[in-house]
Amino acid sequence: MDAELSPAEMPLDDLLDQVQRATFRYFWDGAHPVSGLPYDKCLLDGTPGINAVSISGTGFGVMAIIVAAERGWISRDQAFERIETILTGLEKAPRYHGAFSHFIDPVTSEMIPFSALDDGGDIVETTLLMQGLICARHYFSEETFAARSLGDRITRMFDEVEWTWFSRGDHGVLYWHWSPVNGWAMNLPIQGWNEALSAYVLGAGSATFPIPTQAYHAGWARNGAMLNGEAYYGTTLPLGEPYGGPLFLSQYSFCALDPRGLTDTYADYWQQAVAHARINRAYCLTVPEYKDAGVWGLTASEAEGGYNANSPTNDRGAIAPTAALGSFPFVPQEAEQSLRAMLAYDGGRLMNRYGLADAFSPKNGWIAPTYIAIDQGPIVAMIENHRSGLLWNLFMQAPEVQRGLDRLEFSRASV
Repeated sequence: MDAELSPAEMPLDDLLDQVQRATFRYFWDGAHPVSGLPYDKCLLDGTPGINAVSISGTGFGVMAIIVAAERGWISRDQAFERIETILTGLEKAPRYHGAFSHFIDPVTSEMIPFSALDDGGDIVETTLLMQGLICARHYFSEETFAARSLGDRITRMFDEVEWTWFSRGDHGVLYWHWSPVNGWAMNLPIQGWNEALSAYVLGAGSATFPIPTQAYHAGWARNGAMLNGEAYYGTTLPLGEPYGGPLFLSQYSFCALDPRGLTDTYADYWQQAVAHARINRAYCLTVPEYKDAGVWGLTASEAEGGYNANSPTNDRGAIAPTAALGSFPFVPQEAEQSLRAMLAYDGGRLMNRYGLADAFSPKNGWIAPTYIAIDQGPIVAMIENHRSGLLWNLFMQAPEVQRGLDRLEFSRASV
């Protein structure tokens, strides 16, 4: 790549390589040097920002390592060894009816409470981890002892997740958290539309603790109450809250679950993801400071005053690169435009050791001093799905995924 070319002039493939590769380094160079587990947060100089590993961030990190191996930034053997090391760390972690906690210690793998009541199993964090591990199992599918052993370990870990426990026995809805100390005190049902679609797909597809189809319809879909159908800025939104909410709601599951041609009685999921991205961008174009900077994208991220679920109805002025870059499969031209603008923003100040800073404010020049694993991961994954479909193709091969989609009565058109 010609270093003299500006972001506006570089070929798109060069820009995507540059951003994906730098962002992957968050999960490679920035992870714990012994356990290989990625820190939940790092400062822009690469040092850990918090001495904790998020389970969902680990799932995204596994995906990033697969992409790096496929792109040749590391060898396939290096990727395999790192994922084996990560899996060993995960196997030491406590599980609660098969589910991992939100945070674990990067050295000991012990549970770290996320909040006063959140000190047990988190089924959504567990789902986002399993997405990455299932992709790894299918990426390393060689007929060798090592590959079979890795795959068996991942399958065993998945099969130990008691999805039925997290439905509290009533089969009406999955619940997010359970603690051996606080029980169901968090009392948070997983109801759509949000980032947890894969929890119902994997829960229905489990060979050991499958949830029934009714849990999806009555719990997730709320018997149709998750439908939207209103138009915002001229785009009809099939599902979810007004204006779509933060973009991660349509990105976390779709880092692995392929929405192309995916439909059920409620929606066409490609249309859902495209509409959500278009509405988010259209709102940003109504904000002069965003429009003038040529950037868009609101999602859960750092913001001045602290972490915030930024959206068109809750805008604290923080544009997060992961929002537009995670939309590359859905609105590629608009994502490219924002990428070029972000790389040029303020003389290139957003781009640091491990890619673009977590968020920034065109309104006053603030730039987040950190990266966050759950924002860095979708950048690598979704750009790759746009470029090659790699992670989508791996995940959709899994028998757990195929069973889950079939049991929940999804249809899948060929792509």
